[in-house]
Amino acid sequence: MTDDDPRAGAGFLGTRLRHLLELMEGGVAAAYADLGLPGFRPRFTPILRALASAGDSSIRDLARAVGVTHSAVSQTVAHMVKEDLVKLRTGDDARQRIVTLTPRARRLLPVLDTEWTATTRAAATLDAELSFPLSRVIDEALDALSRRPFRQRIADAATAPPGQAAG
Repeated sequence: MTDDDPRAGAGFLGTRLRHLLELMEGGVAAAYADLGLPGFRPRFTPILRALASAGDSSIRDLARAVGVTHSAVSQTVAHMVKEDLVKLRTGDDARQRIVTLTPRARRLLPVLDTEWTATTRAAATLDAELSFPLSRVIDEALDALSRRPFRQRIADAATAPPGQAAG
């Protein structure tokens, strides 16, 4: 992509980020399929690893441990229940759901740990090929958005005088 290519600007940022994520997740999913786990979703692994490390956990605690929203973990766990990877039970508070590994998930953990290590190494090789490590850019973007959410940035940009940077 060149500087004069309209895709180089922020206008297609979301589309390009989704494409990057699709390429990376697709590669991980293909690796799982090669291991005899067709249909195993890459987003399952961080939750399984968190449960293996911390033991039975609430959806909220898993969201905190994995670094995604409560809603994202809740949706992922629902898929994992269907795949017989986790079970749900009610916590002390009737509104709280506690997630537990199934025997099937426990049997998969050694394979998933090996694949996790390989995926982490592959990500490091990608970082090494880039002019600026993707992992660092992601961390910086997440930090910046925690300080000032994207919605606020959009609102600021919408009210900024033409030709002036918002913010």
